[in-house]
Amino acid sequence: MRLWVLLSLLLLQETLPHVMGQPAKSKHPKEPGENKIKPVNKRVKPKASKMKERESVDSSLKSQSILTQVMDKGHFQKLASTLSLSAGQSIELRCKGSNVTWNYPSYLDTFKDSRLSIKQLDRYGQLILANSTAADTGEYSCWLQLCNGNKCRKDETKTGSTYIFFTDKEELFVPTPSYFEIVYLNPDKPAVIPCRVTTPSAKVTLHREFPAEEIETDGTDIVYDVKKGFVYQHPTSDHKGIVYCKAESQGAPQISIKYHLLYVEVPKGPPSTTISASSSRADVGDSVHVICTVLGEPDVDVNFRWRYPGQEVHCIGETPISVVTNLSLVRSFYPLPLPDNCICSFPCCECLLMHTNPLP
Repeated sequence: MRLWVLLSLLLLQETLPHVMGQPAKSKHPKEPGENKIKPVNKRVKPKASKMKERESVDSSLKSQSILTQVMDKGHFQKLASTLSLSAGQSIELRCKGSNVTWNYPSYLDTFKDSRLSIKQLDRYGQLILANSTAADTGEYSCWLQLCNGNKCRKDETKTGSTYIFFTDKEELFVPTPSYFEIVYLNPDKPAVIPCRVTTPSAKVTLHREFPAEEIETDGTDIVYDVKKGFVYQHPTSDHKGIVYCKAESQGAPQISIKYHLLYVEVPKGPPSTTISASSSRADVGDSVHVICTVLGEPDVDVNFRWRYPGQEVHCIGETPISVVTNLSLVRSFYPLPLPDNCICSFPCCECLLMHTNPLP
């Protein structure tokens, strides 16, 4: 009896801690990883999107446009990238700032058109174009100038630009002063056939004169830009020839002027210069003609500098006399005017080519 009681006490002592200290076992076995803390299904905005939003806000502040259009009754309207107006309308543009510079179609300056008026007032610059025509179609932009003494630079954070179409049913293409233009095809850069339209919705196609056919524009090698015209992204010799553009917009189709596409393959390196004189020796009172010749790539702005005994003349930005030779190279001539009291024994006169800049 005593032995049985002792065995019962020992058995009770072993089982009691397990009963008091451990929770009841679950009815189903636990799966691997079940004890891990499960994430709460809470929506959290990704940081990347916040950064993108912040960047977009910053970029919009940096590129904030200062260009507005004056509407009727003193109302103002901020301009989009493009604007369509009917030919004959007048337009007034304003740019905020005390020192504003304007850019507009260059022909308005070439012909000194009196319809264009530009004024700088205390708080803004003003551009007024009266009695607009289809030829006025183009980009109009302005920017604020930051000046320190005589040196000025463009403030990239305060600019404005819009492309204005002055629509005219009789003039689907922007008029040009000539009936024939030469377009040089260079393998190293895109070539533009500038048949721009006055109506952005017009359907424009490109055609070859001989053999008579329409040139397909695939959107890759040949692209149409309503602000520029047809763009050959990678010109080749196969593209040369005479072409023209055709436009249609709610009426009879119209044809542009003709463009002669010339393929140019100019050797790499700086243009070569040569100098010549009408006489190898001149006495006081004699006339001397010294000509500097530059052989180089077409459509390049050439800047010259003359140097001769007693005087140095800088001819920066002067337009030389250009003569096209063999339709692939341009020979630029610039004469040197020598004073009567200059005794020059050739070749002591020098012509130095300072630099060349491609025309925009």
